[in-house]
Amino acid sequence: MALEAQAQSGASDAQLHEALTDATTCVLGCIQAGELVGYAIVARLPFDAELQAIGVLPEHRHLGVGGGLMNAVLQKAAEWQSERVLLEVRAGNVAAISLYKRWGFSVDGLRKGYYPAVQGTAGWEDAVLLSRTLS
Repeated sequence: MALEAQAQSGASDAQLHEALTDATTCVLGCIQAGELVGYAIVARLPFDAELQAIGVLPEHRHLGVGGGLMNAVLQKAAEWQSERVLLEVRAGNVAAISLYKRWGFSVDGLRKGYYPAVQGTAGWEDAVLLSRTLS
């Protein structure tokens, strides 16, 4: 929860707690020099896996932590024999969308007005739906 407070992936305390106690959810972490610097939550669905959150400490961004976590998510989904990995992201989160596209995700659609406004903005923000088929 302390990492999430800095990473601001959007995961709530309740979602983090549930992820740690739910048998169909896996929490993956990246530890460097004894410090948790990033995490990902992936849930097992009947045929797919869903990336529910990914967060990296600001000072560790653009250093490969997100890519390492994404690789771990894809490995876990393959271990579960999932057909696809699904996710959604704020339309304004260009860095995350770019990361997901580099990892082979494609846009499936939009959820209009899905996310509440972030601090300092008005209105609601669309969610971009992405997926990647696993071979």
